[in-house]
Amino acid sequence: MSLLPAISQDALLDALQESAQPGQYARQFLAQGQERLNQAFETTDITELVHARAGMVDQVMIAAWSLFGLANRDDVALVAVGGYGRGELHPCSDVDLLVLLSNAPEQALRDSLERFVAFLWDMGLEIGHAVRTLDECVDLARDDITVATNIMEARTLAGNDILREQLEDRTGPEHMWDSAAFFAAKWQEQTTRHKRFNDTEYNLEPDLKNAPGGLRDVQMIAWVAKRHFNTDSLEALVSNGFLTPEEYGVLRKCLDYLWEVRWQLHVQTERNENRLLFDHQRQLADRLGHENSSANLAVEHFMKDFYRVALALSVLNEMLLQLFDEVILRSDTQEQVRPLNRRFQVRNDYLEISNSDVFEQHPSALLEAFVLMAQNPDLKGIRASTVRALIYHRRQINDAFRNDPTNTNLFMQLLRSPHALFSQLRRMKRYGILGKYLPEFGNIIGMMQYDLFHIYTVDAHTLLVIKNMRRLRYEDLREEFPLASEVFYRLPKPELLYASGLYHDIAKGRGGDHSELGADDAIAFCQRHGLTAWDGKLVAWLVRNHLTMSVTAQRKDISDPDVVYDFARKVGDLVHLDYLYVLTVADINATNPTLWNSWRASLLRQLYTETKRALRRGLNNPVEKQDWIDETRDAALRLLTDRDHDGPEIETLWANIGDEYFLRETPRDIAWHTEALLDREDPEDPLVLIRESSQSVLAGGSQIFIYTPDTRNLFSATVNAIDSLGLTIMDARIITSVDGFSLDTYIVLDEQGTPIGEDWARIEQIRKTLTETLKYPDRYASTVSRRMPRRNKHFDVPTQVVISNDIVNDRTAVDIQTLDRPGLLAHIGRIFMRFEILVQNARIATLGERAEDVFFITDLDGEPVSDPTLCQELQQTLKQELDAKNNGNT
Repeated sequence: MSLLPAISQDALLDALQESAQPGQYARQFLAQGQERLNQAFETTDITELVHARAGMVDQVMIAAWSLFGLANRDDVALVAVGGYGRGELHPCSDVDLLVLLSNAPEQALRDSLERFVAFLWDMGLEIGHAVRTLDECVDLARDDITVATNIMEARTLAGNDILREQLEDRTGPEHMWDSAAFFAAKWQEQTTRHKRFNDTEYNLEPDLKNAPGGLRDVQMIAWVAKRHFNTDSLEALVSNGFLTPEEYGVLRKCLDYLWEVRWQLHVQTERNENRLLFDHQRQLADRLGHENSSANLAVEHFMKDFYRVALALSVLNEMLLQLFDEVILRSDTQEQVRPLNRRFQVRNDYLEISNSDVFEQHPSALLEAFVLMAQNPDLKGIRASTVRALIYHRRQINDAFRNDPTNTNLFMQLLRSPHALFSQLRRMKRYGILGKYLPEFGNIIGMMQYDLFHIYTVDAHTLLVIKNMRRLRYEDLREEFPLASEVFYRLPKPELLYASGLYHDIAKGRGGDHSELGADDAIAFCQRHGLTAWDGKLVAWLVRNHLTMSVTAQRKDISDPDVVYDFARKVGDLVHLDYLYVLTVADINATNPTLWNSWRASLLRQLYTETKRALRRGLNNPVEKQDWIDETRDAALRLLTDRDHDGPEIETLWANIGDEYFLRETPRDIAWHTEALLDREDPEDPLVLIRESSQSVLAGGSQIFIYTPDTRNLFSATVNAIDSLGLTIMDARIITSVDGFSLDTYIVLDEQGTPIGEDWARIEQIRKTLTETLKYPDRYASTVSRRMPRRNKHFDVPTQVVISNDIVNDRTAVDIQTLDRPGLLAHIGRIFMRFEILVQNARIATLGERAEDVFFITDLDGEPVSDPTLCQELQQTLKQELDAKNNGNT
């Protein structure tokens, strides 16, 4: 099958001239040709398809140029620029055109050009066009590097080609933007562009054109090569000594891959889309032939391939730009070389091997290079020629290399280095050394998890964990992480913490429990690297339990002394607690920037503090609940009597509240609540108190305290009102007093994940809305107007409901995992209300697109829900209704 419709240029022009609707004919011609190209995708080289698409558009352009009587004029030329100028078009790429004039056009020519451009739009092409004289183009090119770059890639489609040649000559490096100025400007342009994508290839929804490791990085190399070497081919970099044939093969293969992805992305979206949004990733994985495996989704396989290609291109781009820098910008700079040791020297502040066979003669130098970089923080980097040698000789890393004591000692030197550990591990990963030395790490490079919780690939997340650990050493981090910084400095062997960070997610993507599998890998690593048995057990324990502290803090009631005691037993001693706390803080901060907030920080801090206290009491001497309650009451009473409140009046109020209130609340907050209750003017109105919590377990969120008569729909009405105010509920404590009043505490954050603070207008708005809602809870609106975020709509999170009895506290626990959406808590509250269930406590956690909430409930008599049939009906109702709502994506 021919790739394009079999029609000559003259025949196409005749057809347009004979058609009553030439624009519609041209549109159909392009659509039919594109369909043939799409059909050929599976069997045709992508380069041929991209050029064929450009060739098809050429035919229409040339015919249209003649159709409007422009073909025989010598004072004008139709010039393709940009990607179209290179003869590269994807299905929906912009078609960039320059109408080049010798002089300002007369009215007749202007009219013809306007009809020509209108025709192009009429046939459905996305046109980017400019109409300029030769002199105008020259002036613009002198001031704008982008214009100068476009002109370099120009080719004449129709008209007088001499005009384009004159333009090329007048804008050449002899007249403007010599190769040094051009390279410097394009390098700065790339640096600015990369910053928009946080200088990483691993964005959650990457831009395959503009992000690091994208198509622009390849074009950047081509532009510089063309300007300096006057070559139109990337392959010419091989003959000029800038690329080896093997490197060119990698570059060409990666470019073809990105072109294939972009082609299918355009076909799927039917527009010039370059972002791999969640909306498209699953379908693209199918289009490109990926399938689900037992451990990973097809989309995860696809994105892993994409990220690995982006990384490879990014490394090649980095290496070539450094080589260009040496040849173009620094060719006249005097070389400054000093020896570092027998194998390495420093040239102009860059590390390089002392001779070309260093890695061949001394394979351990493959690791030594990074140790030297860490030991000499004044070095700017590794010289490009040495990077090339590192990449080439990494094939020497095998089992014998990995088990060589010289090499294991070098790696431990790196982990113990006081400087630049993260930077060197990142370099090792980029150059393929880390993945070869630790094959288990190589398996996770580019691995993504298709959710909104883990926004980094596993390898990027792992190295960020280590970066966060290292940052705790800095004085300016003490204010942001005061406790973690303090604990970090107490750790006897920080390298054990780094090893646990390196291995905590190492087994993801294998299937099974990644914590258990990772612990096995960690033990093997520690044994191979000569660590003591105790050190190895500690690292493995940390890997095995790296989620335990965050799960306990966020999903369990850590104001319950029994919960704290159970966690303390699992930890065992203060050394394990210290290591685990720092690992947990570093891990959460490296998972998702929005995940770490003041509320989660306070939960971990409270759990750490209470566990430390329990360990000091001794695991054989746990605190009794009644002692906790009595201490809380006494402390709150002292605060109130110090403010001249009457003791008997306080005791009378407290007599109807019940013990659970004193177990759940702090003395400071009890005093706050009590004072407001004693002083309120109208006992019939609901009491709503709001303030930022700054101490205890509530620190890090804004506390809303509600005192009002208890009703069956009170929880549902309250959470619906809070949600409508744009607040996120982090914690809910529902306590019903003996005399039928509800004492509810909600911890909330605003839409930015921060407390409300002292925004008094906002506080008054919240107080007024809640007061009105609680006066008439039966009238509350049952729907929330906020729409589900775009990203959430593309995830299938089947609702899971686990119901179990909390025997110690005489409650039933309902653990719900489902897709997060506005109004979720209110919907759950309405279901509880229908089943005549009271919510006594709730732990609310949103992890990306997933809500993981735990509700502690009782029946109307305050007893656990023990009827198995009722529990089964509740479970089925929650699953069916929440899944139905989620599938509606409202």
